[in-house]
Amino acid sequence: MYSFSGFPQTAILGSPSFPPNGCRKASRDYCCLSTLQPTLVSCHCRKLLGKKGLNLFFSQPRPLIYGKVEYNSAIATLLADESSAVTDMGEDTEDIGVLAMDPGLEPYKDHFKYRLKKYAEQKKLIDQYEGSLEEFARGYLKFGFNREEDGIVYREWAPAAEEAQLIGDFNGWDGSNHTMEKNQFGVWSIKIPDSGGNPVIPHNSRVKFRFKHGNGVWVDRIPAWIKYAVVDPTRFAAPYDGVYWDPPPSERYQFKHPRPPKPKSPRIYEAHVGMSSKEPRVNSYREFADDVLPHIRANSYNTVQLMAVMEHSYYASFGYHVTNFFAVSSRSGTPEDLKYLIDKAHSLGLQVLMDVVHSHASNNVTDGLNGFDVGQCAQDSYFHTGDRGYHKLWDSRLFNFANWEVLRFLLSNLRWWLDEFKFDGFRFDGVTSMLYHHHGINMAYTGNYNEYFSEATDVDAVVYLMLANHVIHNVLPDATVIAEDVSGMPALCRPASEGGIGFDYRLAMAIPDKWIDYLKNKKDSEWSMKEISWTLTNRRYTEKCISYAESHDQAIVGDKTIAFLLMDKDMYSGMSCLTDASPTIERGIALHKMIHFITMVLGGEGYLNFMGNEFGHPEWIDFPGEGNGWSYEKCRRQWDLVDTEHLRYKFMNAFDRAMNLLDEKFSFLSSTKQIVSSTDEENKVIVFERGDLVFVFNFHPENTYDGYKVGCDLPGKYKVSLDSDAWEFGGQGRVGHDVDHFTSPEGIPGVPETNFNNRPNSFKVLSPARTCVAYYKVEESPQDITYRKKSPQDSDAGDKLDLPKKNSGDKLVGGDEAAVANVVASGESLEESESVDVGSNEIEDEEIEDVGDVGLDD
Repeated sequence: MYSFSGFPQTAILGSPSFPPNGCRKASRDYCCLSTLQPTLVSCHCRKLLGKKGLNLFFSQPRPLIYGKVEYNSAIATLLADESSAVTDMGEDTEDIGVLAMDPGLEPYKDHFKYRLKKYAEQKKLIDQYEGSLEEFARGYLKFGFNREEDGIVYREWAPAAEEAQLIGDFNGWDGSNHTMEKNQFGVWSIKIPDSGGNPVIPHNSRVKFRFKHGNGVWVDRIPAWIKYAVVDPTRFAAPYDGVYWDPPPSERYQFKHPRPPKPKSPRIYEAHVGMSSKEPRVNSYREFADDVLPHIRANSYNTVQLMAVMEHSYYASFGYHVTNFFAVSSRSGTPEDLKYLIDKAHSLGLQVLMDVVHSHASNNVTDGLNGFDVGQCAQDSYFHTGDRGYHKLWDSRLFNFANWEVLRFLLSNLRWWLDEFKFDGFRFDGVTSMLYHHHGINMAYTGNYNEYFSEATDVDAVVYLMLANHVIHNVLPDATVIAEDVSGMPALCRPASEGGIGFDYRLAMAIPDKWIDYLKNKKDSEWSMKEISWTLTNRRYTEKCISYAESHDQAIVGDKTIAFLLMDKDMYSGMSCLTDASPTIERGIALHKMIHFITMVLGGEGYLNFMGNEFGHPEWIDFPGEGNGWSYEKCRRQWDLVDTEHLRYKFMNAFDRAMNLLDEKFSFLSSTKQIVSSTDEENKVIVFERGDLVFVFNFHPENTYDGYKVGCDLPGKYKVSLDSDAWEFGGQGRVGHDVDHFTSPEGIPGVPETNFNNRPNSFKVLSPARTCVAYYKVEESPQDITYRKKSPQDSDAGDKLDLPKKNSGDKLVGGDEAAVANVVASGESLEESESVDVGSNEIEDEEIEDVGDVGLDD
């Protein structure tokens, strides 16, 4: 739900790249802390038609300062809870793993001890009174409608109700004969015996919970634990009705395929089923399964992330204003249809994640959970009371995470989707709003740890997230759980046993907004290689990230996809292969490939793409509403664009597939080896290693470099593994794929500072303008080894170079024609970074100069 601009997440320990303005040397035992200036952040609101965006304040990076954070007295007053002292918490809270990983967190040890104690206490109480946390999270077997011996039992937690009835089609909506009883915990229940061996409430019939509250008023509400809800299609703006869903065995979907193994790194395809049709209408689960899943698999994604699964009465909310938490969105079909989709995905080897919304709930009283709030006290409500119970930007309700029944409801909700539908994990939306009492509103996060650990931290919500991750990973050990957090909360993606919150990944939310800023506000010549590299690599050590160039947030009305930002109206007339590409189209396709590829390779440990962006889907998303005449025209995906052979969309799609296949073959996303050896500002080139591959990105709009010197780790022979300029990707075929690139040793053995860009070996390449090329090391023959070891003083045979073709006005640069750029080089691993002084890269009279220049062939 957030659109994030400018603030990179808390800096990675031992970042492989350095901030554009320089920094001090980092020890492997310290974490980087940013000193930042505030900048505006757009927080897109998905629930109010016409609301283009709402504002929060985050930050823009300035030079980093390394070292421990000074203790702040605010920690002493951290969530002063009279029931929980932070002084006597036993030995279990003394050894906190995240403090060892990041000593900068040491001043906040009391905070970690406090929340660990709260977590342990809550878990112990649940074990004591509910049997276990895992059983506690099976509340759907007790609450809502359940078949029991000789009848149907319905239970509802509504302590504020004075009287209650069950109504529906089965009793003509007259509840006088179906009154319910209330126990001491505020739970209402009724058992409806079978009639003639058959349930009195038919499958797929409408039901509601009717109750009288303190004002003597009777109200009808959809049951909180309802499994399905529908709206009367014959009535405009009709309210939703709950549906009793208990299909007979012959109609109940039976899963046929096991969950696929958890991938080394997720390559995620973010999708919205409703808008996945090429026609202007709402698509179905089964159509998505049959038509869209094969496309996803063909592009070699290994994970599908489904948006808008939980029922939401307002379609234009993008699924983020949930009304019925246990019900599938009925616009696209039934629960059995969704099971078919997930089973089909599993058969294709695709894991399925669900975009889960526990950060807030729709304020819709008639259709949603908010209808149970009738002004009662907080302990009797799902939500906080007063101002604390409302999100003032999202116009929605906020859960009371300290409430026992709220914990049961939300934890059971997670297990329900795992057990009943076989989801493989979750993406938690709006986590920032949960972590802090201020919900991130008007906050300028600077990276100072005081902002994360203070009275503003909502420890009840933090403990809920710790419990949630415990339940998920105990029910499904191979689950993938992702957090959407713009604040950069430290330890978010470390296990609770170490003092963390327990997520597997966080979204790298600074990246897409950096690209949007560049595309909207900077000329190509103004792009900073250091800033791009810094934004992509700036993440916390040992906390994994999902990188993405654009998601659904960047595609919503009022914004544009990257393809449309690059090519705009030219996409309407210039995408045919039957005519020459215009400079705008040629630039757009080239940069589209480069932006997505460098984001994938350098930005995280997983990758995400939103539906359609893989082939450069034009325009934007606009849900039907009064403002557009209730049109679905821009709430669909134009698959025919990529399927039409003579259109250039196929090139971007083919490159997207090749990116994924490259990771499938080399597993670079899961590699901890990530070394940026050159950020060449003048020549606009970034060189780095990820896993076993060497990458060269030339962002220069005109210059092609012949004999561009590239540093690498291992000696040997290198060949092209992926080339964005290949003909099959809409390129010009300037890079020779059969060329052997032999390395030459650099510097004095055992003296790293004499190496080339801090790398012990190098080879030379042809680097065309606006291209990216990945190289892999191949096995050498004895002749190759002899050839490579040939003395450079005797010959320039360090490489067999391919000759460039003159295309599109490219300037061929080589030798003295090329400027030599200053470079900031990284250390040998992610575990330690060092600042490298810039020097001449020459060794004369046994005097060793510091290295930092890019070399070009004469």
